[in-house]
Amino acid sequence: MSIRTVRDVYVVDAVRTPIGKFGGALAGVRPDDLAAHVVRALVDRTPDLDPARIDDVVFGDANGAGEDNRDVARMAVLLAGLPVSVPGVTVNRLCGSGLEAVIQAARAIALGDASVAIAGGVESMSRAPWVVQKPERAFPAGHQQMWSTTLGWRMTNPAMPAEWTGSLGEGAELVADKYAVTREAQDLFALESHRKAAAAWAEGLYDTEVVPYPGADLVRDESIREGSTPEAMARLKPAFRTDGSGTVTAGNASPLNDGAAALLLTDEAGLAATGREPLARISASAVTGIEPQLFGLGPVEAVQRALAKAGRNLADLSVLELNEAFAAQALGCLAAWPELDPAVVNPRGGAIAIGHPLGASGARLAGSVAHQLAAAGSGTGMAALCIGVGQGIALVLER
Repeated sequence: MSIRTVRDVYVVDAVRTPIGKFGGALAGVRPDDLAAHVVRALVDRTPDLDPARIDDVVFGDANGAGEDNRDVARMAVLLAGLPVSVPGVTVNRLCGSGLEAVIQAARAIALGDASVAIAGGVESMSRAPWVVQKPERAFPAGHQQMWSTTLGWRMTNPAMPAEWTGSLGEGAELVADKYAVTREAQDLFALESHRKAAAAWAEGLYDTEVVPYPGADLVRDESIREGSTPEAMARLKPAFRTDGSGTVTAGNASPLNDGAAALLLTDEAGLAATGREPLARISASAVTGIEPQLFGLGPVEAVQRALAKAGRNLADLSVLELNEAFAAQALGCLAAWPELDPAVVNPRGGAIAIGHPLGASGARLAGSVAHQLAAAGSGTGMAALCIGVGQGIALVLER
């Protein structure tokens, strides 16, 4: 039996759309068109690469119930005008879907099953449809319940324990309780996210990775509120606990968003075919599980496991892109990593400001880490996300 050598996997390029608000500038764009746009952008930015050499396109998508049409990756391949010989597969690990796509594509390359792949993610939360269950018998005369697929539980299995099926916001409140994260700390964390994101855009730090969607009036992330103040944040009412104990508000949580992101991944042979210098190399990854109600702490163990696989530790990180689903959740993770330098966390802003289009966020974070490592010239970076229903996912990149 032959033994295959594990190959190095390189991030050649990474792009994303500006992230739109729920009902905002990208609400008129179908998710399959958003996905096709970032796929096409990667191909256009690498003219030496014959698109027929792309072995697979892997996309994350947390919904799939609407215009994403079950397998949005294959839809993106066709809509982007790639050869019909290029396949596409869609994966779903909820909020971690985009990073899961990167990990799966990288694994295929590392094992020699592919040489060139595109990995990414997409979500249009604005266009997520309502769905209706099929009736138990034909031709019912009564009304039927309609469910929104935008976010959260729907058609919940009654066998699930009640503590597992609470709202995401209540899960963030539980993390705040566990680590004594105050409302003031959450609000200040959120304000800092907006400040850093606005500064990064002003300094042109996103110019190399953001590719605006043609015809949409959006050239930068739509949810950034650079003029927000502590006083304005303090006036917002808790959104989930209304008994006076609540700390999670619309201001210190990520919003609902639309967007897409994608990365071009290769092995050595594929890299030579692109004629480009890679941004970074993928080093290790991990996924973990945790109690569903404490989903926000999912990254804690995933990050540690991924670092151990890479032979690194938290002190080695020059950048950690940690998805800010909620300020309480992010601060809870940081409290569990006392040896981590907080200055390396989300230096260009996080999801509270930039946005969290579920299936796209993991790919956005991985691409951002790759671009930051390339700009620095060297270093070790990490992308990590919490995942609803109790999971964590992490990816280590190096340069």
